[in-house]
Amino acid sequence: MFEVFFPILFLFVLAVVIALIMSGLSVFIGKRTKLGKKDEPYECGVEPVGNTKEPVPVKFYMVAILFILFDIEVIFLFPWAVISDRLGMFGFIEMVVFVVILLVGYFYILKRGALEWD
Repeated sequence: MFEVFFPILFLFVLAVVIALIMSGLSVFIGKRTKLGKKDEPYECGVEPVGNTKEPVPVKFYMVAILFILFDIEVIFLFPWAVISDRLGMFGFIEMVVFVVILLVGYFYILKRGALEWD
């Protein structure tokens, strides 16, 4: 059994050793400069305005999560569209139920104001 897994173990140990050697060499050989501009955030050549350590509003995360949620649910429509002719009326009714549930959730978050940026 050891002969089977030895190459995998050897490769893992070799990868760890090489990573440690490269990290160690960068600490000892690497160039160190202490410049005032080095610690500032770089934003596409534009000087940063205001405090860069401001927290991101929770509203941004809510919109991002809702986008991912609805995006994944819409992906379920593509396989159905490919084989919709083979599913018949039962598949059509199931997909109508799915879309209705999706729309109920969408209108609920619209009513709650989850997609407003103010």
